[in-house]
Amino acid sequence: MEWAEMGWCIHACIHKLGHDTDAFVGTALIDAYSVCGFVDVAKEVFNGIIERDMVSWTGMIACFAENDCFHEALVLFNEMRIEGLLPNNFTFASVIKACLGLEAVVIGRCVHGCVLKTCYEMDQYVGVSLLDLYTRSREIEDARQVFEDIPKNDVVPWSFMIARYSQSDHCEEALDLFLQMRKGLVSPNQFTLASTLKACATLGRLDVGRQIHSHSLKVGLDLNVYVANALMDVYAKSGNIEASMNLFVESTNKNEVSWNTMIVGYVQLGDAEKAFQLYLNMCEEQVQATEVTYSSLLRASASLAALEPGIQIHTMTIKTMYDGDDAVSNALIDMYGKCGRIKDARVVFDIMSKKDVVSWNSMVSAYSMHGLGSEALNIFKDMGKTPIKPNELTFVGVLSACSNTGSLDLGQSYFASMKEDYGIEPCMEHYTCMVSLLGRLGHLEKAVKLIEEIPNDPSVMVWRALLGACVAHNNAELGKFAAEHVLEMEPQDESTYVLLSNIYANAKRWDNVAFVRKSMKRKRVKKEPGLSWVENQGMVHYFAVGDDSHPDIKLIRGMLEWFSLRSKRAGYAANHDAILLDVEEDEKGRLLWLHSERIALAFALIRVPPGSPIRIIKNLRICIDCHAAIKFVSKLVKREIVIRDINRFHHFQDGFCSCKDYW
Repeated sequence: MEWAEMGWCIHACIHKLGHDTDAFVGTALIDAYSVCGFVDVAKEVFNGIIERDMVSWTGMIACFAENDCFHEALVLFNEMRIEGLLPNNFTFASVIKACLGLEAVVIGRCVHGCVLKTCYEMDQYVGVSLLDLYTRSREIEDARQVFEDIPKNDVVPWSFMIARYSQSDHCEEALDLFLQMRKGLVSPNQFTLASTLKACATLGRLDVGRQIHSHSLKVGLDLNVYVANALMDVYAKSGNIEASMNLFVESTNKNEVSWNTMIVGYVQLGDAEKAFQLYLNMCEEQVQATEVTYSSLLRASASLAALEPGIQIHTMTIKTMYDGDDAVSNALIDMYGKCGRIKDARVVFDIMSKKDVVSWNSMVSAYSMHGLGSEALNIFKDMGKTPIKPNELTFVGVLSACSNTGSLDLGQSYFASMKEDYGIEPCMEHYTCMVSLLGRLGHLEKAVKLIEEIPNDPSVMVWRALLGACVAHNNAELGKFAAEHVLEMEPQDESTYVLLSNIYANAKRWDNVAFVRKSMKRKRVKKEPGLSWVENQGMVHYFAVGDDSHPDIKLIRGMLEWFSLRSKRAGYAANHDAILLDVEEDEKGRLLWLHSERIALAFALIRVPPGSPIRIIKNLRICIDCHAAIKFVSKLVKREIVIRDINRFHHFQDGFCSCKDYW
């Protein structure tokens, strides 16, 4: 402010001396007021100049453009042209910036025409401005044409074009351009290297990233914060998180991007605990978290289905005013959806001032995951009333909702409309949803026919969907056929062996069951143990089948006995078909009460405060008998019980489940 006050004093002296009408002095004043942000005063000075020359006009146009008065800059440029003055390279650069600010690429093309007429197309200053206009407007081909026309003996245009390519998902072109630059003997700077490394990270080109790392070491740029951050990103996205962490530790000038890069890297590799530990270290170092930090940590909470850390991060976003950020809001929807709090997810969605396609997709998927197909499809219909167009992921959520609710006609209708109404070619995820929808409703032949119609080789997920349908409908022969395709692609997939064994067990084909188990043993395939866990007061309690290791095991057994007795009185009858072992019926009845989700539920009823919802996570599919038993328990204890199994959420309340017994 001191400099601004000094400027006022100097201006007063100039005015007293009568020099404020001079074009040279007036232009200097305009420039000074522009830097201070006093656009209105600069305009008064400009209007007071008696004989305005091209420099004066350019100064005022630049003042408007630099202070985000883009429309005024274009109007003044038009007046200048009417006055008959020819713009120079600085005039064009400011006008092009104004076009970019207004997102007026059409007007920018007209200005480009003026540039060509006045022979400034070879000027580097104008060329870089045009590059900025076209690349940010996603007119990459026009940008490349401008780049080809300007001199390239300086690093700036190269660096600029490489940066825009890497930021616009044209990463292959960015790497090609970098190689051309090196062949042209132009030395890259830290910005060039950082942009090229960004392209390497996106493409997973660790080989090129390592070469650039070696070059940065030779020229002494490896510790530059931009280059170091980009190198961390390359190694993290290539799965070499140790190398990324080494760079992070060695960096002497870390900023928030450095911390975020590592947090994002750990989240993407599924190591949520390390991500949270880094966040705590970040707070200790008093580094300000950003929207990237919070959205990444919320994704980590979602991957763990860890509600308490997610709520804590939500609180932090509110305190730091990041809760209104689009990326953070989308991550909150995802987190609450995957942690069983679908109502909270909807609250976040409803209060968003600006929803993008990710917001709508997240809400559709959340409802679908919770078995609330009608709500998911209603959200999709609401999306159709907005200018936002659905994409491939939108239809994955929609078709999943149809599959989860058994809505065959709707599913087939939406599947057909993808290409007809939206021009979206079905991908493997869409075919997987349709195979699951057809198969679970018993249309196994139609599911097989659809698989045969897939343009490319069906993925392992398609065959798994068919295998799951065969298990549900006890079709051993087709199940064997589907399992063979899965094991051909993934020979060590333990879930396929288990499902195939279950099909044979349901059909009482115990010899086939024994053969499958011998095959697993011979190939050293281990069955994933069934686990259920409950989060309570910041601790996660894990339970396996028949688990008796928990400190509260005596109380848990007592609660299980109470379950069994009261449920039977209420009308519960055990479904022994859920035990796929060749044992006596009495033993099957006993084994049912040793399932991990029942043990977890017994613990939760003991320790979770009365009135609070109970949330249980299970790593396998909930069995049909546990599902029936927990419906009875929810009515007896008058509490909401939410169980998330490997496929979806089940909300039990008053003796009913949200899935309506279809899962």
